Amino acid sequence: MSGLLALLDDVAAIAKMAAAQVDDIAAHAAKATGKSAGVVVDDAAVTPKYVTGIAAARELPMVGRIAAGSIVSKLVILLPALLLLQAIAPWVIAPLLILGGAYLCFEGAEKIWHWILGHHEEEHETGQSLDAAHLEKQRIQGAIKTDFILSAEIMTIALSTIEVDSLWTRAAVLAVVAVLFTMIVYGVVALLVKVDDIGLHMSQEAPLKALRSFGRGLVVAMPTVLNVISVIGTIAMLWVGGSIVEHSLHQLHVSWLHETTAWIVTSLLGNDANGAATWIVTALLHAILGFVLGSILIPIVTVLLKPIGVLFPEK
Repeated sequence: MSGLLALLDDVAAIAKMAAAQVDDIAAHAAKATGKSAGVVVDDAAVTPKYVTGIAAARELPMVGRIAAGSIVSKLVILLPALLLLQAIAPWVIAPLLILGGAYLCFEGAEKIWHWILGHHEEEHETGQSLDAAHLEKQRIQGAIKTDFILSAEIMTIALSTIEVDSLWTRAAVLAVVAVLFTMIVYGVVALLVKVDDIGLHMSQEAPLKALRSFGRGLVVAMPTVLNVISVIGTIAMLWVGGSIVEHSLHQLHVSWLHETTAWIVTSLLGNDANGAATWIVTALLHAILGFVLGSILIPIVTVLLKPIGVLFPEK
């Protein structure tokens, strides 16, 4: 009996350790998801454009294939690569964050300048010049490539927030973040691309007039909703990009941006401002920083890409 009681004590101790480990992983994952939220908004805003113009029956299968590519990128490529980098060259993480933040600033600023100047992206190969299967394959490949860049940023941000020494805990937290974000992003994308179909079905088949009117409202509202999400995603890109650049430079002991932001916030709000007001002003300043940095990068990137454009004009 004493041996059985000792065994039960050991089992209870192991269960407590496992529960504590799970709690630790959940806490770090929650912190990481908060830091990466802006990139996720942009990911959810960008992806629906890849299924625009595709037959309704193929929309959800396409979203599923893009989501599968996303989870493979996160778990099979990015997770081990980032853990290896942190193990052998941890000093690389901050420069990688700066590079990723600068990319987000560039993308966000480029979108805003397109809106200001009235430029619109045009597809050189439309559904009329490509068969449906080729067009679908091309769209999926493009979406997975875009997702890979955003996933790399999400995973790097998540890794930078994990303050534990255990390799397995870091791996578990990154895996949780990867699966959670993929489910959230592509669940939202699947809902967005089917809302107009749901509205159309309701407008035609719903038994009540109020439901039919609501369905018509959904169909009419969805283009505006997608545009609003795109704007939110662009602002989030600038805010997150500017924030990443500032904090990563601060970690590298280049602190003048961080100190300038803190000084402006204190000057505008005083020392006794509440947390919400401080967060809003700080986020606004980070977005402005992101737009300025992105605008500076646009001509630089354009010049750097010109030789590649000559070599690959069809791209």
